[in-house]
Amino acid sequence: MEDCCVDKACALEKLRAREAAVLRLVLVINAVMFVVELASGLFAGSVALLADSLDMLGDALVYGFSLYVVARGPIWKARAAAAKAAVMGLFGAFVFGQLVYKLVFPRLPKFETMGAVGALALVSNCACFALLWRHRADDINMRSVWLCSRNDLIANLSVLLAAWAVWMTMSPLPDKLVGGLICVVFFRSAILVAREARAELRRKGNAETAIAHGRIR
Repeated sequence: MEDCCVDKACALEKLRAREAAVLRLVLVINAVMFVVELASGLFAGSVALLADSLDMLGDALVYGFSLYVVARGPIWKARAAAAKAAVMGLFGAFVFGQLVYKLVFPRLPKFETMGAVGALALVSNCACFALLWRHRADDINMRSVWLCSRNDLIANLSVLLAAWAVWMTMSPLPDKLVGGLICVVFFRSAILVAREARAELRRKGNAETAIAHGRIR
């Protein structure tokens, strides 16, 4: 029995080490792409690229949170998931503000830059998605990270679609529509992760209350 427990503890430690290694890698990828997309979005005057760059920054912060709690208990992981939800919500609000600004002061974005950088971001996020796939069901911490990566792919494809549509129509409207779509994705993900975090915290709180009252020995 003792050997069995030791083996399980060893396997769990190895799992956490693999999770940490994956999180470090995707953190670096997203941090680099944030800088690239932010500079490109400002240069191209693209709401979609700017929104996607903030998505990258949000993910880098999310991965940082996840890396911090990867070897901690369920309560810490649920709290980290709640923090991630707050980050996603804040960036959704920021993108919405940028969208309103572009509606007031319209400008045709540089679709060539949008397409090239959007394609690079898609390749980067496909790599992150593949790295995180095997850990998507490990716990709430890794699931929330995987959800962020999945949303990235949606955002990247949307940016490419916007670049094509801007080129075809010579109108800034597709860029604004995609910026709005990414904003909606931010808010939806924030709500989903916040609900899961709240449910996890409630379960752990009920268990601790039961223990305190002596109902669980």
